[in-house]
Amino acid sequence: MGEQERWQAAERLALALSEGGLQRMAARALAVFLFTDGGTVTMGDIAGRLGVSAGSVSGAVKSLLSAGLIERLPAPGSRREHYRLREDAWPRLFSTQNTFVHVMIQAAESGIATTAAGDPAHERLTRMRDFYRFLLGELPGLLRRWEETRAPD
Repeated sequence: MGEQERWQAAERLALALSEGGLQRMAARALAVFLFTDGGTVTMGDIAGRLGVSAGSVSGAVKSLLSAGLIERLPAPGSRREHYRLREDAWPRLFSTQNTFVHVMIQAAESGIATTAAGDPAHERLTRMRDFYRFLLGELPGLLRRWEETRAPD
């Protein structure tokens, strides 16, 4: 696969990630981390790859840092901060710290509190809350099983 095809694939991935709910610039920056040949990247690297300003990349990098997908690395002698995709990025994203799951539970509980038992909305919101509570309870075991598949024999 040539370089152009590689980065077209990165842009397709970024589009899928943004359709899945990730902010567009964060999705594009994440694609750079996934498709880069280097071990680390700087905000300037991301901006250059995407053809955007460094300022527009700053918010995306902060978002990826707070989600636990990337990490900042020490770069002695460099004036730029270096970042890399975390080895445990995907399990961290779906850990019990998963903000999305907690937001969904809170949103459902808020709706449940404003509806009466027997109201169809109340029932739907209760199912929604119960599903996300179930998912939250299952995540530790799921992540443990994932780690077991990754462990060397």
